[in-house]
Amino acid sequence: MRSTPDMMRAVVIPNPGGPEMLVVGQRPVPQPGPGEVLIRVVAAGVNRPDILQRRGVYPPPAGVTDVPGLEVAGTVASVGSGGGAWRVGDPVCALVSGGGYAEYCVAPAGQCLPVPRGVDMVGAASLPETYFTVWSNVFDRAAIRPGETLLVQGGSSGIGVCAIQLARAFGHRVFATAGSPEKCLACESLGAERSINYRTEDFAVVIRDLAGSRGVDVILDMVGGEHVGRELDILADDGRLVFISYLGGRYATIDIDQLLRRRLVLTGSALRARPQAFKAAIAQSLRDRVWPLLEAQQVRPVVHATFPLEQASRAHVLMEGGTHIGKIVLRVMAGHEPEAGSRQMASVPERH
Repeated sequence: MRSTPDMMRAVVIPNPGGPEMLVVGQRPVPQPGPGEVLIRVVAAGVNRPDILQRRGVYPPPAGVTDVPGLEVAGTVASVGSGGGAWRVGDPVCALVSGGGYAEYCVAPAGQCLPVPRGVDMVGAASLPETYFTVWSNVFDRAAIRPGETLLVQGGSSGIGVCAIQLARAFGHRVFATAGSPEKCLACESLGAERSINYRTEDFAVVIRDLAGSRGVDVILDMVGGEHVGRELDILADDGRLVFISYLGGRYATIDIDQLLRRRLVLTGSALRARPQAFKAAIAQSLRDRVWPLLEAQQVRPVVHATFPLEQASRAHVLMEGGTHIGKIVLRVMAGHEPEAGSRQMASVPERH
């Protein structure tokens, strides 16, 4: 059995700033408390909240490590009391509140999921943050119903490629926006009926042509800002606009009369600070409803690029450049070979 060392490599942020502030240092290996497991990290997903933390505008919640990283995949190294059915050596992926950019990471047992059959560790590390977020916002908060339509703003992002695939897998009509012809093609290959290049087309005009006077039932928005007024215009009566970020600005002007007349709902959420029980419930829904789809390859990880832990700064440069499609992943532990039959997806899958 592999012994756990006292010290580990971890990415630290000595001072807020640019990507060059990400440096690899030595930290003590954390110990799992009650209801937690210690994961030997093989790969860790890179997400936009990591960039905000690096800039100093999105600090970790109280009591959470300052090591960035919100999702990992690896093997269970040890289990705290009350750690459920997890055993040392189990391959898992997990949503965490921090600590992913390190060789070892503590995770609540309820936020761990088995690595899906046929998915390698790199692909598994790309799943938790996006799948938890999409399930919580599209399927729980917006409660998308059979026969309803979804518009994904930012369809080529990690969140976007997940939302498109999941909504299509559950039989919904999906539209998306993206910022280049290549990204639009990728969204359509993943299941979007039409992807709109927001640099050359007005998404509201196109959606009106596609969805007719009814509009779309749910919009997943990570842009905000000046988009919001036009989003309200294309929502169906009783439609739901769900915010998960505001890359285009945190303020918007809305026509309240539209909300009153057409019973529109504006909502949103951030996942990181939510209680563990809330996230554990999402994990159970994913295990029951979504993990079978991953194992049947009806939905798949989309990994654009990987970098070794020491090159976390390059991963952040790529994410901030906005040219990627899907997820960016850090390779943490050296010498890991993918499972038989699995593959890293450097490009989008064929449409099913």
